Amino acid sequence: MSSPAPALQGQVLAGHNRISTQALTSLAKAAAAEALGVPAQDVRADWSDDDGLLALSLVAPINIPPLKAVVADAARIASFGGSIWDRTVAAKARILATVTALSGARLSRVDIRISGVRISEGGRVK
Repeated sequence: MSSPAPALQGQVLAGHNRISTQALTSLAKAAAAEALGVPAQDVRADWSDDDGLLALSLVAPINIPPLKAVVADAARIASFGGSIWDRTVAAKARILATVTALSGARLSRVDIRISGVRISEGGRVK
């Protein structure tokens, strides 16, 4: 019995690879959940074609500090990474980079709609 020839790094082999829509969706939900500090099951992800590239649309809540804590100490906003707007803009870039790096898929954009908030005593999501 012979063993297959070892593949050399960078060698292109015949065939194709496909990543299912379900796998891409799970990846996008996990990346968004990490970036927004919410559970992945709270994130909705939809894909569309954008001139041959993938456009990702996300709907998710976002973590915020308790409002009483913000009134008492406005610096609590900074401990969460800034305003909801600033955090959402930063999350878009992180999600795009994560999904692209892990899947190899070419995304044209990531659109995020914040659907609500989750009150959290913690701070910034790493």
